[in-house]
Amino acid sequence: MPSTTFLLPVWFDLAATFAFALTGALAGIKRGYDIVGVFFLALVSSIGGGLIRDGVFIPGPEPTPLLTDARYIEFIVAATVAGILFGRHVTRIRRVVALIDALGLGAYAAFGTQKALHAGLSVPAAVLVGVVNAAGGGLLRDILVREEPLVFRPGQFYVLTALSGAVTFVFLGVQLNWSATEAALVSVTVTFVFRVLTIIFNWRTTAVATPGEIEDRPSPGREVPDVR
Repeated sequence: MPSTTFLLPVWFDLAATFAFALTGALAGIKRGYDIVGVFFLALVSSIGGGLIRDGVFIPGPEPTPLLTDARYIEFIVAATVAGILFGRHVTRIRRVVALIDALGLGAYAAFGTQKALHAGLSVPAAVLVGVVNAAGGGLLRDILVREEPLVFRPGQFYVLTALSGAVTFVFLGVQLNWSATEAALVSVTVTFVFRVLTIIFNWRTTAVATPGEIEDRPSPGREVPDVR
């Protein structure tokens, strides 16, 4: 693992938290939720991945900083209020939000991967934690609103961009023994560029098979009773 430690600048972490929370708040507003629903969607969208990281994969003796530092909740509340008051105008700055999202995606992927490595997890597991740290909030958001998670459906590269950042960090930090800060900066850059290119050129994943192509068929020698 990298010999040094990569720490997210707190201002950047809070800015990314605000941006992710804003996307969650807007999702709640579009669904007609009340203030409680909008806030909780903002909460899980912004720090959900970090809560999974610290609560499931690498729980520690101390509570996660996401809950002990009041600024995180304060920024989530601010994003909720901003979404309610200025939601109609957010589309004008959607590119700014998308850029912050792309930066946060790479930073969270690198940070989550590093934290998992320091906790003694294997390299593949650390990469998984990095991806969950970056994209887990969106997964929780979709589960809460009872929708098929966007990360499972064909669409623009998102999880793949987070995966590229986590893999880049591991390769540079573990294989090439770069310092954590150097590896993280390159990782964030790779993820950011990949995500921006994805948005510009609309690079998308495709379904493995179209619905109806794969049918349940009985095993050889077995008959399926007619239940019609």
